[in-house]
Amino acid sequence: MEFIGVYFSPKQISNPVTFSPSPRKPALVVADWIEKNLPIRIIDPVPVTREQIAHAHDRSYVDGVLDCDLRNGFGGRQRDIAESLPWTSGSVLSAASCALDNGLVACSPTSGFHHASYKSGFGYCTFNGLMVTALVLKAERKVRRVGILDCDQHYGDGTAKIIARLAIDWICHVSEEYCDTSDAKRFVDKLPAVVRGFSDCDLLIYQAGADQHIDDPLGGFLTTEELAERDRIVFSVAKEIGIPVIWNLTGGYLTPLERVLEIHRNTMVAFIAEYVARESQ
Repeated sequence: MEFIGVYFSPKQISNPVTFSPSPRKPALVVADWIEKNLPIRIIDPVPVTREQIAHAHDRSYVDGVLDCDLRNGFGGRQRDIAESLPWTSGSVLSAASCALDNGLVACSPTSGFHHASYKSGFGYCTFNGLMVTALVLKAERKVRRVGILDCDQHYGDGTAKIIARLAIDWICHVSEEYCDTSDAKRFVDKLPAVVRGFSDCDLLIYQAGADQHIDDPLGGFLTTEELAERDRIVFSVAKEIGIPVIWNLTGGYLTPLERVLEIHRNTMVAFIAEYVARESQ
């Protein structure tokens, strides 16, 4: 590959008053990658429809949020958030479709998915773009099985609830919450086997959380170097087993925000090292 496809549109951005930088972070991350001359290509995503979102969510909840009649995952009814939501999930679905087409990889610089469950949003998450993507691809018969490797610091409870609510047996969902630095070695050591566990999947969705950093105010247990090793393992093993992979940003709450941008940049650098630099040699 000569470049990494990054599915981003300014329409993904919203500006609620919130502790989380997630709604505005994609634009800053993409700008950082461009400034650093990383080999990426920005591609406009296709927004998802209400019908596509309703594959993973109750239709009355979907309509209520998008019509600003129900509260979103930030606890309000802001119009700009509602307008951004089809684009954030659309970014994931577009990246996944690209990875399936090229048989390798793509990137969705998005956050705010895994706490959203079937009829509600929570924790800065309104619609679960991970599940929307998996269910739309399944409905379109583009996949048999999908893997979700959630390396956010916090458990993907919304994802698990949708899987249980819809009695889904074809999604392999791995999400654990680590709370202590003593977990770091165990996490890194078992990660290759965890990734190989997705070998029967047609696609791997990787949530590369910056909030697993040891200094993150909402938790974290890995150093910068351990986060880099996490990403290297995920991408190298995914390539080894031949599974297309996409990754998205998910959480990260360090201040100043430049520290979060650095972590996401490191993930992209690891991605490039595996799929661009080596492919071109």
